[in-house]
Amino acid sequence: MFRTRTCGELRISNVNEEVTLAGWVQTVRKFGAITFVDLRDRYGITQLLFGEELNALLDSNPLGREFVLQATGKVSERSNKNANIPTGDIEINISTFKILNRSAVPPFTIQDDTDGGDDLRMKYRFLDLRRNAVKKNLEIRYAVNRAARNYLHDQGFMDIETPFLIKSTPEGARDFVVPSRMNPGQFYALPQSPQTFKQLLMVSGYDRYYQVVKCFRDEDLRADRQPEFTQIDCEMAFVEQEDILEMFEGMVKYIFKEVKGVDYIDQVERMTWEEAMWTYGNDKPDIRFDMKLANLKFPAHSFPAKENKESLIGGVNFKVFDEAETVIAIAVPGAAEYSRKQTDELTEWVKRPQVGMKGLVFIKCNADGTYKSSVDKFYGEEKLKAIADHANAKPGDLVLILAGAEERTRKAISDLRMELAERLGLRKKDEFRLLWVLDFPLFEYDEAGNRWVARHHPFTSPKPAHIDTMIINNPVIDNAAEYLRHPYAGIKANAYDMVLNGNEIGGGSIRIYQRELQEKMFAALGMDEEEQKHKFGFLLGAFEYGAPPHGGIAFGFDRLCAILGGSESIRDFIAFPKNNSGRDVMLDAPSAIDDKQFQELQIKLDLK
Repeated sequence: MFRTRTCGELRISNVNEEVTLAGWVQTVRKFGAITFVDLRDRYGITQLLFGEELNALLDSNPLGREFVLQATGKVSERSNKNANIPTGDIEINISTFKILNRSAVPPFTIQDDTDGGDDLRMKYRFLDLRRNAVKKNLEIRYAVNRAARNYLHDQGFMDIETPFLIKSTPEGARDFVVPSRMNPGQFYALPQSPQTFKQLLMVSGYDRYYQVVKCFRDEDLRADRQPEFTQIDCEMAFVEQEDILEMFEGMVKYIFKEVKGVDYIDQVERMTWEEAMWTYGNDKPDIRFDMKLANLKFPAHSFPAKENKESLIGGVNFKVFDEAETVIAIAVPGAAEYSRKQTDELTEWVKRPQVGMKGLVFIKCNADGTYKSSVDKFYGEEKLKAIADHANAKPGDLVLILAGAEERTRKAISDLRMELAERLGLRKKDEFRLLWVLDFPLFEYDEAGNRWVARHHPFTSPKPAHIDTMIINNPVIDNAAEYLRHPYAGIKANAYDMVLNGNEIGGGSIRIYQRELQEKMFAALGMDEEEQKHKFGFLLGAFEYGAPPHGGIAFGFDRLCAILGGSESIRDFIAFPKNNSGRDVMLDAPSAIDDKQFQELQIKLDLK
């Protein structure tokens, strides 16, 4: 037996026990005739005391950082206790020890405040995983996994595996493809999700399915994306939307209680997609703070339907507002004291290419009831007050206004809202607000392809009242700016997203389960009968054999873990992640394969 105890479990109650520990050397500290060694394993750190006799052995056979060590001795009370670690009241007086393996000098320090940069730590990820900070992230990941499985098991769900080698049906993100040696010239795809399989399981009678499953998408990466990621994938039969919402509110609340000890989430708020877009500027709003959008110029299709607000901003010949498709304001709490330098900096922030605005207008709502604006020469105090009141600004607040094309302006003011909330400390990591966003559009317009595409996926059911609005042919729109007036723009889906602190953590829908309606949906997306049969004939065929009403949801497991761990990046919660170029720098993958493999696959490589 290499060890009788771990390095994290011994306490003052274990004094005088004879124990054997094994682990990695964290630090070595020599004090004259004695040496102290901090020994680390997955469970914690314990201090070892090497007396005068063993100290002489260490002089001739010194220990180094990350050496693998086995040591036996008696537990004793420390004279100089360390309150920062659970084992800080005791130490082990070592009687015998054995170096099980030596270590080269690590390329960075194995501790929380490491001196290793991201690239270096990813190259030596097997060392980075020894750090306590990374270990805590993986412990959170395991706790979330365990809690989700326990909840779903108790609710009668069955964990069923689905294949990784499937048929490529390119929709949305690109597929990763895998050549088949036994079927030359043909390819598998790695699943972007188990969507069609879980629907087939509903047809097969497995009415409550789940899977903690890997998914694969060949898309450009950023901090919150990986080419392979994990979902908590779920499906239920004989349900309506309300059944899904209730079931998975329960799951998320259970996870919070089990993992974070949080049980104060009594109610999950709800809002429609339109309300989210017009009130917060995006479909995954962070509702932990206010700063709601105030529309100063309402287009005809805006939400909610209100009278045109031209009187607030019109009539003064200010062309920036007059010629803009939309004008939107937010009130920033307590920011009226911002200096000219600070407002200029915000103006430059919105002009950045990734935001894309031409400028910014501000109104300072001074504590004495006066107003100061960057457009004073156009608007008097009465007009400025009316605008500020419409933005729900209070004395001491700063009103910021953006104007321009509707979609760009709405996205820009949403981004500005989040940036200011970050600067003002309004996005507290220990506060959690959950929200359901409902009634998404069924379709969205793809300007590049000049056609309608499924906003979620083509298996999402439209609201029953909107089924007759679906048009079998996918019409070409001559003027892309007119697409919002097309009947497709008003069709709503039986779809829902769960949002946590401004992040979408789960999304799903009630599915189409009748062949006729599914064919109509495919046709609306421009698929002819032959393409439908080639891509989805197996699903359409299954719907002829008694498919039940069903729906489901998939949670972004990595994202949920990251939020619970207080991180912005899912990469911190994945044992072996890829970098932002999709590379595993530890394995040096992807990499070339040799000529023999190409020959076996009957593939020729052309890099011209």
